[in-house]
Amino acid sequence: MKSRLNNPVLAKEIKLRFRSSKSFTGVLFYLLAMCIFVFGFIYTTTSLKGTAYFRPSESIILFTFLTFIQLGLVLFITPGLTAGTISGERERQTLPMLLTTSQSSFQIVTGKLLSSVLFLLLLIIAGLPVYSMVFLFGGISPVLFVKSLFFLFVTLLAIGSLGVLFSTLIRRTTVSMIVTYGSMLFFTAIIPFLFLILIQVKRFGTMGMTPSKTYVGHILASINPEIFFASLLTPEIGMSVQEMTQVTFPLWIGYLLFYGVITIGSIWIATKRLRVNMKKHK
Repeated sequence: MKSRLNNPVLAKEIKLRFRSSKSFTGVLFYLLAMCIFVFGFIYTTTSLKGTAYFRPSESIILFTFLTFIQLGLVLFITPGLTAGTISGERERQTLPMLLTTSQSSFQIVTGKLLSSVLFLLLLIIAGLPVYSMVFLFGGISPVLFVKSLFFLFVTLLAIGSLGVLFSTLIRRTTVSMIVTYGSMLFFTAIIPFLFLILIQVKRFGTMGMTPSKTYVGHILASINPEIFFASLLTPEIGMSVQEMTQVTFPLWIGYLLFYGVITIGSIWIATKRLRVNMKKHK
C-alpha cells in the first residue's frame, strides 16, 4: 500500500520546481502585485469619497476583484505549467527512460500534474493574507470565501488535467500549449458569446408567448467560469440566469459535474495514451 502511494515522479518534480529561484521570484512579484492592487484600491476609494473608512459594500467589490484575479491566474498560468510536462520530456528525449522505470503511467501522469497544481496552490495560499484583509472591513462571509477557494481548486485541477492530456497526445510543446490555451479561450470567451446569442434568439422566438426552458443555455452558463463565479459572488446573477433559461437546476452542480468529468477523463486518456507507441513496437 505504501509503495502505491509513493510517487517518485512527483517528488522529483516538486524538488526541481521548488528549488528553483525563478519559482519564488514569481511568488514574490505576484504578492507585490496583489498588495499594490489591494492598497491602491483602498486608497483610491477612500480618497474619492473624502473619508477615512472603508465600507462593507466596497469590501465586497474588492473581494470580487481579487477572486477574478485568482481565476485569471488559474485560467492563463495553468496551461503554461502543464502543457509541456510530457511533451517536454519527449523533446528532451528523456521520456523513453522514464517509461522504462517501474513507475506506472498513472504515477507519471499524476506526478507531472500534481507538481504544477501544487505550485499554483502555493500562489493561492501565499495570497491568503492579502485576501483576508477584506474581512477587516466586513461584508464577506467565511463560507463564501471557502466556496471561492474550493471552486478555484476544481477549475485549476480540470485545466491542469487538460494541459497534461494535450501534452501527452501532441508531440510538440508549442502546439500542445496553443491547443490548451485555445481550449481556455473556448471556455472563457466563446461559450458566454454562444450563451448570449442563444438567449437572444430564444427571446425573439418566444416574443409575446410564455418563455420555454433553454437547457442548452443553462448548460453553457454552468460551464463558463466567469458566469459561474459571478453567480457565486452575486446570487442575483444566478437568479437572472435561471430566469432567462427557465431552468432551476443549480449552476454549481453543473459546474462540478462538468469539470469533474474533464479531470477524470483527461487523466484516464493521458494514462492510456502515454505508452501507446511502446505497445505498437512490441
